[in-house]
Amino acid sequence: MLERLELRHFKCFEKLNLPLAPLTLLSGANASGKSSVLQALVLLQQTIREHEWSIRLMLNGKSMQLGTVLDVVDKVHGRRQLEVGLVEGASTLRWTFQGDREEMSMATERVHLDGIDFMEPPALRHLLPPDQYESASSFAMRLRDLSYVTAERVGPREIYTLEDRQAAQVVGPRGEHTLSVLYRVRDEPIRDSLIVTDVPPTGLKQIEARMGAFFPGCRLNVQLVPQANAVTLGIRTSDDTDFHRPAHVGFGLTQVLPIVVAAISAREQDILLIENPEVHLHPAGQALMGMFLSEVAASGTQVIVETHSDHVLNGIRRAVKASKLHPEQALIHFFRPRGGELDQVVSPALDPAGNIDMWPEGFFDQFDKDMNHFAGWGE
Repeated sequence: MLERLELRHFKCFEKLNLPLAPLTLLSGANASGKSSVLQALVLLQQTIREHEWSIRLMLNGKSMQLGTVLDVVDKVHGRRQLEVGLVEGASTLRWTFQGDREEMSMATERVHLDGIDFMEPPALRHLLPPDQYESASSFAMRLRDLSYVTAERVGPREIYTLEDRQAAQVVGPRGEHTLSVLYRVRDEPIRDSLIVTDVPPTGLKQIEARMGAFFPGCRLNVQLVPQANAVTLGIRTSDDTDFHRPAHVGFGLTQVLPIVVAAISAREQDILLIENPEVHLHPAGQALMGMFLSEVAASGTQVIVETHSDHVLNGIRRAVKASKLHPEQALIHFFRPRGGELDQVVSPALDPAGNIDMWPEGFFDQFDKDMNHFAGWGE
């Protein structure tokens, strides 16, 4: 499991050493750096996945398009260079990338692996020196196989294209491969630690059961389109109705499905990055999402979630209080815009009862602030 992410001169960070846990929640104001944390990992992932032998960090790819070096290097303190580092136990892997301002990729200037520096490596495999590949391949494989689900997920479709496992190993940033993954795992057994009891332990039935927690009565029907590499998705929310096209059952369902499929199909030690899982969910569903992601993290999949929802946070707190997730398995980071005298990142802690030890200004306190405006009304 990744235990720390280190950034130097990346976007809004001059220096960031961010502890990671089985479940890491990123919160804070807009434009405060939450998404940059996810982007740093995704840049590594898309380079490793799309350009196995590249000696450059690719800033634009299928998962993410960040523009040029000028767009990703800290404009206050950085120049033409940035660093991304990962720590796992006693192992440290750190890259230094550099490039001219208008370039859309960055050369690997240095790879630091467990105390040894490899300067301007002439060849890399998955961003690792080939002769060191075996010793650090677990880093590379987890990055290659991570699932990244953005807040801008695809909506209901009439037909969903089926793609080969190699092209659609994960659900994709916008959930565009969700049905390919769902169809592939429909009859496969899932991990015992995630099984919903009294439901067949196969992918489709377990995913259907999880969806039913968010949308009571939910049933899924995946059918092959004759003579085409495609499927249709039928959905119903009551045993008394027929299956409907996705467009007729509410937008929220198709927004949650990619997250559930990604989580249930993930393996132990896989990494799952999710932006705004609360999109199009009722507050009760948002709280259930926090509890669900806690259960996924407790099962061995590392989850890093960016959210603006206090309901997602409270769902995590409820999971801790119910002993579904140990408090040390969850980390909460609150990001502030750079500038001023306050720390850019502060990390409230959870106790076994789900209580939070501090509530810094701006940390999910808007409800209390709004209620203060109503104090004394009607007197």
